[in-house]
Amino acid sequence: MAHTRIRKFNTADTYPEQNLDNDLCQAVVTQGGKTVYLRGQCPQNLDDAKNIDSHDPVEQTHKVMQNIKQLIEEAGGTMEHLVKIVVYITDVRYREAIYRTMGEYIKGVHPVSTGLVVQALARPEWLVEIDGTAVIPE
Repeated sequence: MAHTRIRKFNTADTYPEQNLDNDLCQAVVTQGGKTVYLRGQCPQNLDDAKNIDSHDPVEQTHKVMQNIKQLIEEAGGTMEHLVKIVVYITDVRYREAIYRTMGEYIKGVHPVSTGLVVQALARPEWLVEIDGTAVIPE
Protein backbone atom coordinates (compact mmCIF):
# COMPACT_ATOMS: atom_id res chain seq x y z
CA MET A 1 0.00 0.00 0.00
CA ALA A 2 1.35 3.39 -1.00
CA HIS A 3 0.13 5.25 2.10
CA THR A 4 -0.30 4.62 5.80
CA ARG A 5 -3.96 4.02 6.65
CA ILE A 6 -4.82 4.63 10.31
CA ARG A 7 -7.69 2.80 12.01
CA LYS A 8 -8.99 0.87 9.03
CA PHE A 9 -12.58 -0.32 9.27
CA ASN A 10 -15.41 -1.70 7.22
CA THR A 11 -18.83 -0.07 7.20
CA ALA A 12 -20.47 -3.46 7.81
CA ASP A 13 -19.10 -3.13 11.35
CA THR A 14 -19.85 0.55 11.94
CA TYR A 15 -23.31 0.55 10.32
CA PRO A 16 -24.61 -2.95 11.10
CA GLU A 17 -28.19 -1.87 10.42
CA GLN A 18 -27.30 -1.11 6.79
CA ASN A 19 -26.22 -3.47 4.05
CA LEU A 20 -22.80 -1.88 3.42
CA ASP A 21 -19.31 -3.23 2.74
CA ASN A 22 -16.94 -0.28 2.32
CA ASP A 23 -13.26 -0.37 3.31
CA LEU A 24 -12.50 3.02 4.89
CA CYS A 25 -10.19 4.43 7.56
CA GLN A 26 -10.05 7.31 10.00
CA ALA A 27 -6.89 8.92 8.60
CA VAL A 28 -4.45 8.57 5.72
CA VAL A 29 -0.82 9.64 5.97
CA THR A 30 1.05 10.39 2.75
CA GLN A 31 4.63 11.39 2.15
CA GLY A 32 6.03 12.90 -1.02
CA GLY A 33 4.54 12.28 -4.42
CA LYS A 34 2.07 14.33 -6.36
CA THR A 35 -1.39 15.22 -5.17
CA VAL A 36 -4.32 14.93 -7.56
CA TYR A 37 -7.46 16.87 -6.65
CA LEU A 38 -10.47 15.60 -8.55
CA ARG A 39 -13.40 17.77 -9.47
CA GLY A 40 -16.71 16.43 -8.22
CA GLN A 41 -17.56 13.63 -10.63
CA CYS A 42 -21.11 13.28 -11.85
CA PRO A 43 -22.84 10.62 -13.95
CA GLN A 44 -21.67 11.95 -17.27
CA ASN A 45 -19.04 11.10 -19.84
CA LEU A 46 -15.64 12.69 -19.39
CA ASP A 47 -15.10 13.19 -23.13
CA ASP A 48 -18.33 14.95 -24.08
CA ALA A 49 -19.96 15.86 -20.73
CA LYS A 50 -23.16 14.06 -21.75
CA ASN A 51 -25.21 12.57 -18.94
CA ILE A 52 -25.64 8.83 -18.90
CA ASP A 53 -29.19 7.78 -19.72
CA SER A 54 -30.18 6.53 -16.29
CA HIS A 55 -31.97 7.75 -13.19
CA ASP A 56 -30.80 4.73 -11.20
CA PRO A 57 -28.44 5.55 -8.29
CA VAL A 58 -26.42 2.36 -8.85
CA GLU A 59 -25.80 3.06 -12.54
CA GLN A 60 -25.00 6.70 -11.80
CA THR A 61 -22.51 5.68 -9.10
CA HIS A 62 -20.79 3.21 -11.42
CA LYS A 63 -20.24 6.02 -13.94
CA VAL A 64 -18.98 8.40 -11.25
CA MET A 65 -16.50 5.84 -9.90
CA GLN A 66 -15.37 4.86 -13.41
CA ASN A 67 -14.62 8.54 -14.04
CA ILE A 68 -12.63 8.78 -10.80
CA LYS A 69 -10.64 5.66 -11.69
CA GLN A 70 -9.97 6.93 -15.22
CA LEU A 71 -8.79 10.35 -14.02
CA ILE A 72 -6.44 8.87 -11.42
CA GLU A 73 -5.01 6.55 -14.07
CA GLU A 74 -4.59 9.45 -16.51
CA ALA A 75 -2.61 11.21 -13.77
CA GLY A 76 -0.32 8.15 -13.54
CA GLY A 77 -1.83 6.45 -10.51
CA THR A 78 -4.16 3.66 -9.48
CA MET A 79 -7.15 3.48 -7.18
CA GLU A 80 -4.85 2.47 -4.30
CA HIS A 81 -3.55 6.06 -4.39
CA LEU A 82 -7.02 7.43 -3.54
CA VAL A 83 -6.84 8.98 -0.07
CA LYS A 84 -10.10 10.92 0.36
CA ILE A 85 -13.58 10.98 -1.08
CA VAL A 86 -16.54 13.23 -0.44
CA VAL A 87 -19.92 11.80 -1.42
CA TYR A 88 -22.91 14.02 -2.13
CA ILE A 89 -26.32 12.36 -2.52
CA THR A 90 -29.72 13.93 -3.07
CA ASP A 91 -31.81 11.42 -1.14
CA VAL A 92 -30.78 9.50 1.97
CA ARG A 93 -32.80 6.53 0.67
CA TYR A 94 -30.14 6.08 -2.06
CA ARG A 95 -27.29 5.90 0.46
CA GLU A 96 -26.97 2.15 0.76
CA ALA A 97 -27.14 1.54 -2.99
CA ILE A 98 -24.61 4.30 -3.70
CA TYR A 99 -22.20 3.21 -0.97
CA ARG A 100 -22.43 -0.46 -1.94
CA THR A 101 -21.59 0.43 -5.53
CA MET A 102 -18.80 2.80 -4.51
CA GLY A 103 -17.43 0.05 -2.30
CA GLU A 104 -16.77 -2.14 -5.33
CA TYR A 105 -14.17 0.40 -6.49
CA ILE A 106 -12.49 1.06 -3.13
CA LYS A 107 -12.30 -2.53 -1.83
CA GLY A 108 -8.96 -2.84 -0.02
CA VAL A 109 -8.11 0.86 -0.54
CA HIS A 110 -9.42 2.35 2.74
CA PRO A 111 -9.70 6.09 1.88
CA VAL A 112 -11.13 8.56 4.35
CA SER A 113 -14.68 9.50 3.47
CA THR A 114 -17.26 12.16 4.15
CA GLY A 115 -20.88 11.74 3.10
CA LEU A 116 -23.46 14.48 2.74
CA VAL A 117 -27.12 14.54 1.84
CA VAL A 118 -27.78 17.69 -0.16
CA GLN A 119 -30.93 19.33 -1.43
CA ALA A 120 -29.80 19.21 -5.05
CA LEU A 121 -26.82 18.92 -7.38
CA ALA A 122 -26.04 21.09 -10.41
CA ARG A 123 -28.49 19.15 -12.61
CA PRO A 124 -31.81 17.81 -11.31
CA GLU A 125 -31.27 14.36 -12.82
CA TRP A 126 -28.03 13.79 -10.90
CA LEU A 127 -28.47 11.69 -7.76
CA VAL A 128 -24.80 11.43 -6.74
CA GLU A 129 -21.58 13.39 -7.04
CA ILE A 130 -18.24 12.27 -5.62
CA ASP A 131 -15.00 14.19 -5.43
CA GLY A 132 -11.71 12.72 -4.45
CA THR A 133 -8.06 13.29 -3.70
CA ALA A 134 -5.27 10.94 -4.67
CA VAL A 135 -1.57 11.07 -3.81
CA ILE A 136 0.66 9.29 -6.30
CA PRO A 137 4.04 8.34 -4.79
CA GLU A 138 7.24 9.46 -6.49
